[in-house]
Amino acid sequence: MNENEFFREVTLKICGDLDIEKGLHECIKYISQFIPADRMYLQRYQQDLHSMNLIARADQDTFEKMDAYVPFDREAKEKLMALADVWRAGNLPPILIINDPENEPVAKCMLTALNEPSSSALSLPLILKDKVIGTLVLLAYGLNRFNEEHAKLFATLKLPFFVALSNTLKHREVLKLQELLADDNRYLQGELRRISGDEIIGSKFGLKQVMQSVQQVAKMDSPVLLLGETGVGKDVIANAIHYSSNRKDGPFVSVNCGAIPDTLLDSELFGHEKGAFTGALAQKRGRFERADKGTIFLDEIGELPLPAQVRLLKVLQSKEIERVGGVKTITLDIRIIAATNRNLSKMVREYTFREDLWFRLNVFPIMIPPLRQRKSDIPALLQYFIAQKVKELKLPSLPKVAPESIDLLMAYNWPGNVRELENIVERALILNPTGPLTFDQLNFITESPGSSDDFLTETDNLNEMTSRHIQKVLDKTGGKIHGPDGAAERLGINANTLRNRMDKLGMKYRKTYLE
Repeated sequence: MNENEFFREVTLKICGDLDIEKGLHECIKYISQFIPADRMYLQRYQQDLHSMNLIARADQDTFEKMDAYVPFDREAKEKLMALADVWRAGNLPPILIINDPENEPVAKCMLTALNEPSSSALSLPLILKDKVIGTLVLLAYGLNRFNEEHAKLFATLKLPFFVALSNTLKHREVLKLQELLADDNRYLQGELRRISGDEIIGSKFGLKQVMQSVQQVAKMDSPVLLLGETGVGKDVIANAIHYSSNRKDGPFVSVNCGAIPDTLLDSELFGHEKGAFTGALAQKRGRFERADKGTIFLDEIGELPLPAQVRLLKVLQSKEIERVGGVKTITLDIRIIAATNRNLSKMVREYTFREDLWFRLNVFPIMIPPLRQRKSDIPALLQYFIAQKVKELKLPSLPKVAPESIDLLMAYNWPGNVRELENIVERALILNPTGPLTFDQLNFITESPGSSDDFLTETDNLNEMTSRHIQKVLDKTGGKIHGPDGAAERLGINANTLRNRMDKLGMKYRKTYLE
């Protein structure tokens, strides 16, 4: 057999298919015309494990993709390590002929692990520039099947199989990374949908007007400005806008503008070119570029420094960016949603926020009410957070809520809004995972945030604090309990519930408290 023709034909076959097991199948069918050949294995040498990782195998009828490790006994492992060192040093023949595997520890272990009959073997180490990446093994059933001529012909295949194995390992790594990326993407999309919810809690009650605004603006590409206190759920509404829009299949990229250091802001938002600054070892896409064909959510927009506001204004006007250190203009198709808990109009007057940027962002503002203004949503939110936290904390069952605990929650002022409610539920579950949940650790702050009138320092008794709070509200309403602007409405509870609560606390009705 002409060696050049043999080399050319086998190279074409092994490189003719991206799936190396199929190429291996075509090779052994061709090789069997000139060399005894019953089965062929392609193996990767795992230096850290001193083991062989099976990549593929084929015979003349079948082929199989593999990812399995051959367990070696101590003798075989020591022999494999010694072989690798000697091969790297170039002190062994380019191919090994094994006609009696019983006297060769590595071959014996391999045949036993793979449930192969007693076989002769040609073992071709795939080494290039002292780098051992694996071996190509050809089996012929029976003993003393191979001779020097067979080995010489088979040894010509070292280079094409070295290249084929290297490419296969890289290809499989890429496929694995793609699978991980797809899995991460599915998980993140699921998390975003879980956060926003198929139906946002409060959409029919406390957030009814907000959700109406969401439905009005979602189908448009206009900028949206979400306003509201910390913890009201601006990120949830931003998710709802994105997933209700025509961009729902595109990316949703969230940026906390207050969490990125000023020195890294441009790189994070706009990306950078390789070598743009010290440490820029590779090109990087910024958040705006990653949001192309989708939505970018700029949370805490009021924290942006003035120079960054200028660059953001340019993006809003032209939908174009340039990476740091780059000269190429990148056109974007993005929808911008911004959010803040700060008073931007006041910041404009104080020259800490650009007026032209505010005008650009303030196209469609949506004010998200604080929890204390939508207390009717508290029972539903409570049940949702209990169910969510039970899963996160891996508790066996849903604990019950103690009677009257709802009244306690409804009477609370909620300076931290929905996020505070979530944290209070988690704290209650940690303290009493089997229930009933009482929320006794609730800091009963009843005045608005920043108020100096704080009666918490006067007593630690919960009933006394509740009595004083009800008394304060009754004083503000002139004793009115029922009806518009009555104490019950201010406390967010039913008037009969308030009367029952007062009775249990021993609060006497004065004449002024009668409607």
